[in-house]
Amino acid sequence: MATGSFRIGERDFLLDDEPFRVISGALHYFRVHPDQWADRIRAARLMGLNTIETYVPWNEHEPRPGVFVDDGPLDLARFLDLVAAEGLYAIVRPGPYICAEWDGGGLPAWLFFGSPIGVRSADPRFLAPVTRFLDRVLEIVVPRQIDRGGPVILMQVENEYGAYGDFTIDEREEYLRALRDTYLSAGVTVPLTSVDQPTDEMLSRGSLPELHRTGSFGGNVDERLRVLRTHQPTGPLMCSEFWCGWFDYWGSFHRTSSTAASVASLEALLEAGASVNIYMFHGGTNFGLTNGANDKGVFEPTITSYDYDAPLDEAGRPTEKFWAFREVISRYAPLPEATAADLLPPLQAAPAPVPLEPVAALAALLDAEPAHRREHAPTMDELDVARGFLRYETRLDRGEAPVVLAIGEVRDRAWVSLDGVPVGTLSRDRRERTLVLPRGAGVLGILVEDQGRVNYGPRIGEDKGLIGPVTVGGVAPAAWDVVVVPWENLPALAAEVAAVESVPDAAPIAGATVFRAVVELDAPRDLVLDLTALGTGLAWIGDTCLGRFWQTGPQHSLFVPAPLTAAGRNVVTVLDLEPTGADALAFSDRLLLGPVEW
Repeated sequence: MATGSFRIGERDFLLDDEPFRVISGALHYFRVHPDQWADRIRAARLMGLNTIETYVPWNEHEPRPGVFVDDGPLDLARFLDLVAAEGLYAIVRPGPYICAEWDGGGLPAWLFFGSPIGVRSADPRFLAPVTRFLDRVLEIVVPRQIDRGGPVILMQVENEYGAYGDFTIDEREEYLRALRDTYLSAGVTVPLTSVDQPTDEMLSRGSLPELHRTGSFGGNVDERLRVLRTHQPTGPLMCSEFWCGWFDYWGSFHRTSSTAASVASLEALLEAGASVNIYMFHGGTNFGLTNGANDKGVFEPTITSYDYDAPLDEAGRPTEKFWAFREVISRYAPLPEATAADLLPPLQAAPAPVPLEPVAALAALLDAEPAHRREHAPTMDELDVARGFLRYETRLDRGEAPVVLAIGEVRDRAWVSLDGVPVGTLSRDRRERTLVLPRGAGVLGILVEDQGRVNYGPRIGEDKGLIGPVTVGGVAPAAWDVVVVPWENLPALAAEVAAVESVPDAAPIAGATVFRAVVELDAPRDLVLDLTALGTGLAWIGDTCLGRFWQTGPQHSLFVPAPLTAAGRNVVTVLDLEPTGADALAFSDRLLLGPVEW
């Protein structure tokens, strides 16, 4: 791209001093395989977008204090360069808090290990790591600003800050100014924005006069813009999160929005002369254990798919909304020629099912893992564990009569066994805290899954694992042995076992079990795993964790990007925490996102 200028005028954005309307779509590089970024970006241009927006997830880029990762799926520089190569502009939103239904809202779990700090505030213990993170991100972004020949035209400071906390206005402004100063000191020259839902309270609490206020909403456009204009009396109006769909959580249904209603709202925004960022243009996938959760009285963990009922579906295929939005945009901006042939074709026919063979019980794979001895049941955070699973074990001597296991709170799901035999589960979303054990003697085992750290509201930063006290028959056990489950390495551990041991005649289905399947392909291709027949757990292809599956739904598929596959032999590893006896791994020619509300 040629060097240019981008600034805020009296009523418009000005690109090289000419009025410019931002027609953008959200595309999170960290939710899409990097070798598929270019395809998704091209589809955005074909729909009529002139800009791509993305968050930057702090917890992924800095998994440990001072360790900054910016390659592979986190190669923000490559992503922005691909945006520029397609002739589009970019909006970057580094947070440090992003929400995004992402684990912890993007805030690293290690911030909360140890003594409490004032997150999203001017607390020096928070600002120091924030500044370190932003400085590293801005080393990538600043050279890619439009006045240096790059695509970046806007950057956002914080995210919906007006909805967070009970800080005074002075405390809020001190924090926001500290962030703004970090941006400016690093060389940011493009306009800085803020975003809040357009209510008087949120807009007045979440910004500074030096930040251009924008809104986040999905309907009632005229009223939303009116309120926004009250708080941003000059410059362009912008809906920087136009919600054209919604996210799903486990145990619910697949949320969709009316295409006609979304089209009407988009038309109203463009008719009013506003700029827009469609959230999401393409949602992608919460690979691994990256999904967040909400808790507004009921715990609701976000599913693996972030399809969002967006114009481009989770597999990158155009939906009805794609063509409907393109038609609306055509009335307000020039469009490139595009037909269905210019976009990804429908998913190919599904391969035939393949055998799903048991490798070992999870407990057997954990025998060689080191155990932490504690006098109480520690949380994940006490063990410096950001996400995943813990196995707790203690020896009971309470006699042969049935006894009650009581736990202060389970975060977020626990599988309870006695002498290796499953007894039952306790689930946070159902507020379960007690379980009757058949006897008070033997080895009590509790496998606990973190189902995603809360990404919105006052519960951000809460501990995971077992939240005490933990008692059996009213008495706390004397000691616990706790193993951190090496979930990221399970494919390698399973491969080692499979290489030296024959597959047993029958699956060890009495508890969490690791399985493997091999699918032969003629060439790399997108796949959809159909996990309808399985229980609850995780699946990998090769060494890459595709994410969670859960029999409760709504989602029963996992998307496999083509770059993760190869011609020939492809190994799928499955950790099923609640084996059903299924002996085959199935595939689908469509995404199985569950029933919709009617």
